[in-house]
This record gives sequence, structure tokens and C-alpha cells, in this order.
Amino acid sequence: MHCAGNGADTRMNNKVSTLKTGLTDILTQNILPFWTGRMADPAGGFYGRISGDGTLMPGAPRGAVLNARILWSFSAAYRATGRQEYLDFASKALKEISDRFHDKEYGGLYWCLNADGTVLDGKKQIYAIGFGIYGLSEYYRACGDPAALDLAVRLFQDIEKHSFDRERNGYAEAFTREWGEIADMRLSEKDENERKTMNTHLHVLEPYSNLYRVWKSPELEKQLRNLIRIFLDIIMDKETGHLRLFFDDCWNCSGGKVSYGHDIEASWLLREAAAVLGDKELEAEVDRTARRIAEASLEGFRPGEGMAYETVDGCTDRDRHWWVQAETVTGFFDMYGLTGEEEWLDRALDCLDFIRRRLIRPEGEWYWSIRADGSVNMDDDLAGLWKCPYHNSRMCIEVAGRIQAAE
Repeated sequence: MHCAGNGADTRMNNKVSTLKTGLTDILTQNILPFWTGRMADPAGGFYGRISGDGTLMPGAPRGAVLNARILWSFSAAYRATGRQEYLDFASKALKEISDRFHDKEYGGLYWCLNADGTVLDGKKQIYAIGFGIYGLSEYYRACGDPAALDLAVRLFQDIEKHSFDRERNGYAEAFTREWGEIADMRLSEKDENERKTMNTHLHVLEPYSNLYRVWKSPELEKQLRNLIRIFLDIIMDKETGHLRLFFDDCWNCSGGKVSYGHDIEASWLLREAAAVLGDKELEAEVDRTARRIAEASLEGFRPGEGMAYETVDGCTDRDRHWWVQAETVTGFFDMYGLTGEEEWLDRALDCLDFIRRRLIRPEGEWYWSIRADGSVNMDDDLAGLWKCPYHNSRMCIEVAGRIQAAE
């Protein structure tokens, strides 16, 4: 990270210091207390949903993505702060993943459980299994539990055995519980029913990077390099700099959607993946590409108003979703670290100011979004299958950690 030295630029240092203090407060006083205080089920595990108005839904289904992201978030928070309460909470999530979500007969993770722990939907969504690896590897980084690493490696092997396309490259989206073909491969209803997507590839790249930190397998290294190349050579649109989102088996792209949050998120996750590999030539190539993607994402950013959600066929959805704003702060700060250009730092600070003014809920956590008309979205969840303590806690941990490392 570019930090001013020798008294050359106290203004920049003051900005960075302000950013770090604000992020630490948001993490420890707003985000994490909400989850420790409201989401733990005394009977075991975590509740599946809290509605947008703050109502707990104890009977709601419990998703693998939510539990894996809780595991990652609190493991990372423990590594960042050393607070035992965070590791204890992460350990509850580890037990849920290993005891309930892990399919011990066929491998992988179940997509969704009933509140009583029985299987509601046993399909194998590669996106969810990737998050399992992400959380398990982070837990191993936090406390060195060999069982967590062992399960992470087994999930990696499941993905490689069943999802990796050895003829055409890349990873298929989803399978039945027994790893058979499945008609509806979509991650959510808003997605196109295609066999390969940017989103799943991004969230396989992310856990593979984290797993490689602690497990230097030659096969994992090969596949992580391959994922980076898929983004550089196939997924990024070389004309626009945006990421293309949906593909068939042969990598033919469908749809005209631009996802600004995924653009800026991918820009820094690609740089992280290349750095983990330690290949300087690859890092230089990724740096150039990441900057191009980050610059393309600026189409959705308005000072004082945050980052828009997406553009579809030329029509922009200007809702400001919580996760998009969190990734915008992280991605813009990462670009500041790469370039040293104050504009990127100012953009990160500007987006964080928007988050603090509009998205942070005084009673804890963040609202799902601020709508295009400026109203608060209280219809969508505060916690649920998709609303998790991951994007926003990672923003705080990642950026504050980089600042501290440079001090």
C-alpha cells in the first residue's frame, strides 16, 4: 500500500487513519454484535432468518451459504482482533458445517436444511461448496484445527471431481445430491439458467486462494492459476472492461447485464489470488487487468450516493445494495494501494461515508439496500440465506488490516 512517509503528506495519512478507525468501530460495535446477540439458536446452530423489520423467524430454512459465511467472518474477526468470543462463535458454525451440512455419503454440502436440521434441499451448488472451503480454511488459519483443513481439502476434491470441465474448462454450476445432472442450475431466480457463470467462478477463485495459503498442493496451485486465466482470457470483456456473467458449456456468453458490485469485487480478489501464488509476472498482468475492471466499475459510482446495483440492456438499477457498497470500499482502497492515486482513496472514503449515513442500522447490521428513490429497503432480510456477515465484515477486516500492516 502506498502510504506517505517522512512527513511528505500528512493529509493522506490522516485520511487513512480515519478510515481505519471507522472500520474497526463498524465491525466490533455494529456488525458482529448483531450476529452474536440475535442469530445463535440455543438449541444449536443459527436461526435462518431475521426479516427486514427485525423480526426473528425461528422456523426459517438454514442455508449452507449463510453458515459458511458466518464461519469465515468470525474466524477472520478472531484473527484480526484476538477476541475469544469470535472464535467461539466460529466454532459453532464449524460444527454446523461439519455435522449437518456436510453430506457424508456423497460428499459436498447440502444447499439448505430445515430448522430442525433435516435436509430440505440436498442439491450440490458449487457456489455454496466454495464458501464451505472459504470458511473452513479461514478457521484453520485462525486456530490450526486439522479437522477443518481436512474437510476443506475434501470439498476441494469434490469440486474438482464432479464440477471441473476437463474438455472445455471451467466449473459447472450445480448437481443433484448424488452429483447427477440437474435441470435448474440457477443460483437464484434472478440468474440465467446457464451451466457456467462468472459468479460461481469468482467464488471458487476466492476459497481456492484462501486454501492455498495453508495447503500448498500442486493440483490446487494449477487450478488456481487456471481460474485466474479464465477471468483474464474469457470472463472479462476486453472491449468494456466489465465481467461477462453467463455462459454455456462452450463459453458462449448470454445476456447483456453488467454487475458493478462483482466488477469491483473481482478486481481485488484477482489481485489477491495472484499474490498468493507469488508469481511476479502473473501479478503484473493481473494488476493491469484489475485496474481496467475497477475503472469500468466507475460507471456505476456516484459521489455521495454509492455504487449502483447493475445495468441490464442499458437500463441501470440504481438501488444501492449493502454488499455492493462494502465491496466498493474494499476494491477502491485496493486500487489506492496499487496506484497510490488519491482519487481512489477519496472514493473509498466517500462510499464509506454513504454506508455510515444511509445503510448502517442503528440497532445493528446494515439494511439490505437504499432504493433508487432514496428510501430504506426494509422488505428484504437483515439476515437470511443471502444476507450474511461477510461482505461488510470483510470490508472492515481487509482494509483495516492492510492499513495496520503498512503502519
